[in-house]
Amino acid sequence: MILISSSQNPVVKEIKSLKSRRDREKKGLYYVEGLRIVEEALKENADIAELAVSEEFASYHQDAGLLGKIEKLNIKTYLFAPKLFKEITDTETPQGILAIMRIRKHELKHELDKNGLYVILDSIRDPGNMGTIIRTADAAGFSGVILSKGCVDVYNPKVLRSTMGSVFHMPVYQVGDVLETTKFLKLNGVSIYVSHLEGKVSIFEADMISGAAIVIGSEAEGVCEELKAMADLLVRIPMPGKAESLNASIAAGIMIYEAVRQRL
Repeated sequence: MILISSSQNPVVKEIKSLKSRRDREKKGLYYVEGLRIVEEALKENADIAELAVSEEFASYHQDAGLLGKIEKLNIKTYLFAPKLFKEITDTETPQGILAIMRIRKHELKHELDKNGLYVILDSIRDPGNMGTIIRTADAAGFSGVILSKGCVDVYNPKVLRSTMGSVFHMPVYQVGDVLETTKFLKLNGVSIYVSHLEGKVSIFEADMISGAAIVIGSEAEGVCEELKAMADLLVRIPMPGKAESLNASIAAGIMIYEAVRQRL
């Protein structure tokens, strides 16, 4: 391990820079922190560039096998003093391990499953909602999650924590033009179902046996008019109670699992 003892060390500055979306995109790197998600990255053979651990973590886990596995994989590992480790993390009580990851680019045109299930997220800006939707889609066996330009970055640390490691299994497509992507799906026989309060058809009546994409908009703005116009069907989630709307991740979860139910 390489000891890092100064906050002026370039490694410290490099990791801190990855809190910025612009720097993540420029460098093609992001980071995840916490024992569970790093173990998931190792399990899935995700592209780990480097690791950072605190002295406390290294001392506690020296006989647990994890550090030995990391050493066998030849991953460059930095050892930080506890106070210095806190400087590079995004959590109040860090667990003492952080992995710097290389961003994997997914191309929908090369990976499309015409009979698959997709979620299209339009301007979802809340990191917790984004991460929860990705995790739910992963659990349900969906083929991918498509993000419009207005969405929060999937590599935002808060999003990554919310995915609980699903980001390593679930293809996430950050697209420049969500309308062109939706057109591509339609041309390949994938039906587009937009969740909308004006929907005349219940989601429980929509046919998702063949290829389908469900579109979820932000709670504040909903789905944009252009995407709404491309829908094969506007669908609604029945709400017999008094609440006028649902949290975006809850709405997505209901629709995702209706698709699963239909395919059982």
